Amino acid sequence: MAAPAEEVEAAVVRASGEPLDSFVRRLAQAKAAAIVATGATGVVLACDTLAELEGDPLGKPLDRTDARRMLMALSGREHRVVSGVCLWQRPGGEPVLAHAESVLEMDRLTDEFLDWYLDSGLWRGKAGACGFQDERLPLRLVAGSPSNVVGLPLELIRAMIANLDRLP
Repeated sequence: MAAPAEEVEAAVVRASGEPLDSFVRRLAQAKAAAIVATGATGVVLACDTLAELEGDPLGKPLDRTDARRMLMALSGREHRVVSGVCLWQRPGGEPVLAHAESVLEMDRLTDEFLDWYLDSGLWRGKAGACGFQDERLPLRLVAGSPSNVVGLPLELIRAMIANLDRLP
C-alpha cells in the first residue's frame, strides 16, 4: 500500500530558497516513488499543488481565525498556484517531471462577504482558505490553466502522456 499523501508531504521538506516549482516536482516524484515501491506497474501519475503569495506558502488554514488571516492577505492581490507532476512508466521507465503555474487575483473582500464566506465553511481544507471553484468567491484566473488551480493540470498531463512513447 502506498504511503498516504500527508506522510509523503511531511517527509519532503522545502529547502531554504528552493523555488516552488522545484519543490512541487520533488513532492510529486516522492508520491510516485511511494506508489512504485508497492510494485505497481503501468503508468503512475502523481501530482502536488501548492499556492504562495509573494514567496510565502499558503497552506490549509488551521481554524476560522487562520482562514480569515489568509483571506485578508489575499484580498485585492495576486497569488500563484504551482503543480508538480510526475509521470512514471513502470516497469523500467524513469520518472518524468514537469510543472504548471497559474496566477490568480482576488478582489478586495468586504467584511460582509468575508463573514459570509467564513460562515459557509467553504474555506475548510483548502490552501489559502479558498477554492477557485467556490461559488461567489471573487477570484479570477489571470494566467495559466484553471485545471491546474483545482489541483490537476490536465493540459500538462495530456502533453506528458503524448510524449510517453518517445521516452527511452
